[in-house]
Order: sequence, then structure tokens, then C-alpha cells
Amino acid sequence: MNRLRIRHVTGYRYEGEVQASYNEARMLPVSSEGQFVLHSSLDIAPVSSSHNYVDYWGTRVSSFEVLTPHRELSLTATSLVEVRNRAHTPHAVDWELLADAAATSTTYVEQAKQTKLTAPADDLAALAEEIASKHSSPCDAALEVCNEIGRQVEYVQGVTGVQSTAREAWIDKRGVCQDITHLAIGALRSIGIPARYVSGYLHPKPNAEIGETIAGESHAWVEWFCGDWRGFDPTNQIDIGERHVIVGRGRDYNDVAPLRGVYAGPFGSELFVKVEITRES
Repeated sequence: MNRLRIRHVTGYRYEGEVQASYNEARMLPVSSEGQFVLHSSLDIAPVSSSHNYVDYWGTRVSSFEVLTPHRELSLTATSLVEVRNRAHTPHAVDWELLADAAATSTTYVEQAKQTKLTAPADDLAALAEEIASKHSSPCDAALEVCNEIGRQVEYVQGVTGVQSTAREAWIDKRGVCQDITHLAIGALRSIGIPARYVSGYLHPKPNAEIGETIAGESHAWVEWFCGDWRGFDPTNQIDIGERHVIVGRGRDYNDVAPLRGVYAGPFGSELFVKVEITRES
């Protein structure tokens, strides 16, 4: 078990004084299988009115507005979470049973449809189909598909953006965890396996000392359904374990963006992000 303290600072610096801004933040984890939230808080500056709720996908959301002129919007999310390794129970579900479940449940139907960000290139869909043809178990096929994508796509920062598509990342064979996750989701959906996007954090140093603070980042990985939901980190080609903290789930990145909003003013803006993770036990 790991006890992790996460401090995530993000926001916008504006090129001039904006009159008002309207925003949503998805930055605080919830207690779920494998993790227990001991404490979490979100500080917003300037002080604003806010409304907190849990969205359709089970993610905590802070919706807020700033109605006074400001040149910077800053959010600091602080969480203390106990994380345990997740159990992966084998399920005797075949392709026919999976197709029946995906067709009859609203949840699985929504996670089986492609989005603009996840729609795979033809050759990736063909690769996924080839892998699936070798496995009687959708679970085994999904794992091989995700591992193959992780092997073929190089993790490189700065070559894609938040609205880059899986097709674009596959052509270049480079991207970040968001792109690799979109690739995995699109490939799995193309062979009839419902899959969803998971946002959160990954402690980057497996052997970190207690009390050691490490510079981190937001992270993303995939969960697929094959009798139960199974998580996997295709970027690092590892199972979801005691270094992963889940914040949100959705169909793709657009459902779980940490911060999004609009503002009133003629000026440009610059996003800033800083994540620090400390192992406390």
C-alpha cells in the first residue's frame, strides 16, 4: 500500500485584465476500488462562487465563476490518498457474451462508440483485428493490443496537443499518455471491446523514499470491459497498481479535462501546470 500526497497547481495567465471567467475543474479523486481518499481540497484564486457535483461518469467536478477583473486564475488541488494494488480476476467471457453485454447495457454502448479523438487509423484497426483473431478471450486480446501500441508509439512531449487525434498520433508514432490511451481505446472499440479513458496521476519513481517529493504530471490510461472493468497503463505497459491514483473516467480526454472554461476579454492566455507527489507511507 502507498499513501500519496498530491499537489496539483494549474490555471491561466492572461495577457491583460479579463472581466470574468466561467470554469470547470476535475482535479480531485474519489474513493473507489483500490484507493481511499483521506483528504482532498481545491483552492481557487481569485475567490469565487462555486458549485460541486459528481458528473455522469462519476468524476468530482467544481464549477465556478470569477466575476471580478483578474489577470490570473490559479487552482491548487491537494489530495491524500491510500492506494493498493488492484486485483485482476479472470473472467470466462467470450466474444459472443461480450457482444451481448455491449449491445444491451447503456454503459457499455457509450464506451463502445468511437469519438473524434479515438477513431483509429485503418491499419491500426486491422492490427487489432489480427490480434483478436488469435485469442478466444477478449481479455487476452485487449492486453496484447495495449502492449503492442505501447511498444510501437514513442513517448515524446510537445509533438501533440490536447485535441490531437489517435489517427494523428498513430501516423507519427509519437505522443504522450493521452495520445497512447486514445490509441488503445480506439483499437479496442474497433474490435468490439468497450473501453474508457481514465485520468489521474502516476507516481513516477517506484522506489521513492517516504517523505520524498517528486515532480509529476497528470497521467492517463485505459480500462476495458471483458466481464468486469480491467485497467492497464499502455504508456508504461504495466498494470494499474499502488502508484496510480484515479481522478476521472470518460469516453475520451474531453470528458475529464482537469480545467476548462471561457473568459470575457480580448486577450490571449497561457496555461500553467505543476504537479508534486509525495510518498507518505
